[in-house]
Amino acid sequence: MRILMYISLCTLLLHTSCHSEKEGTKEKETNFLVTSPMKMDTSISKIYVCQIRSINHIEVRALEKGYLQSIYVDEGQLIKKGQLMFQVMPAMYQAELQKAQAEANFAEIEYQNTKSLADSNIVSKNELALAKAKLDKANAEVSLAQVHLGFTQIRAPFDGIMDRFHVRIGSLLDEGELLTVLSDNSKMWVYFNVPEAEYLEYKTAINKDSLVHVNLMMANNKLFPYHGVIETIEADFNNETGNIAFRATFPNPKRLLRHGETGNIIMNVPLNNALLIPQKSTFEVLDKKYVYVIDEDNTVRSRQITITAEMPHLYAVGDGLAEGDKILLDGLRLVRENEKIHYKLVAPHDAISHLELYAE
Repeated sequence: MRILMYISLCTLLLHTSCHSEKEGTKEKETNFLVTSPMKMDTSISKIYVCQIRSINHIEVRALEKGYLQSIYVDEGQLIKKGQLMFQVMPAMYQAELQKAQAEANFAEIEYQNTKSLADSNIVSKNELALAKAKLDKANAEVSLAQVHLGFTQIRAPFDGIMDRFHVRIGSLLDEGELLTVLSDNSKMWVYFNVPEAEYLEYKTAINKDSLVHVNLMMANNKLFPYHGVIETIEADFNNETGNIAFRATFPNPKRLLRHGETGNIIMNVPLNNALLIPQKSTFEVLDKKYVYVIDEDNTVRSRQITITAEMPHLYAVGDGLAEGDKILLDGLRLVRENEKIHYKLVAPHDAISHLELYAE
């Protein structure tokens, strides 16, 4: 009787073990998810370090020698075109103007007298011409003295923001001495360097008549609220860096941006007929990217691929895969080369749309 019970118990345990093995195998069969690359038009964001410059940024210098008599503006002030900024003591230049005007008056009287004599044929026409030349010279001296006197008043050539002062009232100025710097910040020129390969992609993809809009990430990691437009590309590449400079123009109505700031340009680059796969379906060996491809008899085989662009959770593949290939989506660490697996096929759109859902 005990022998019979022992045999029955062994049979029950064996049956239970076999049943558990089958269930485990069945669970293992559904563990692996497989998908295919998806071809679609998309775009990627590329980031470039940039330098921000005013469209007009000039040094304001003294045009004449003299003592600085007055300063009519303040550092950091927004001033208007034609507004008086500095006054150089004009006494000497006023005296020169008065002297030139007196000589011009004398020449005018001399010319009129000579003209009266010439009209009466008392003096020759050559003497009249000489008197006229002296008058013209005297008038030119008056104009020159007026110009020099005008140089003592230094006015803004355009609307802009004053930089710090390099001189103070009472300073003795030399001709050409730096007074301050003036910046027109109504628009900003933003320069950034682009590698040669990306420049070629840009020129190939962009219509020459179309405007390419870019965004500016400021130093505080916030987006500037206005879009910029790429307007120019420099003529030559830098042979040392292999880069070429692009220039984007940004409106700056609130004068938030200032000359000399830095940031990052964000440019969207279109990718036509890009072959996209999830990043999680790849693995790396010696700096090279691989995927597991499932062949017709459900065998896992590794294949090297090249990556042309990177996006959040996605890679754009250049070589190594075709649109209909089946690639392992998850469980990459659980399979071995040439191993047969059981899998569940996930549509490419679903795999890309729900990447986080299939996260390991």
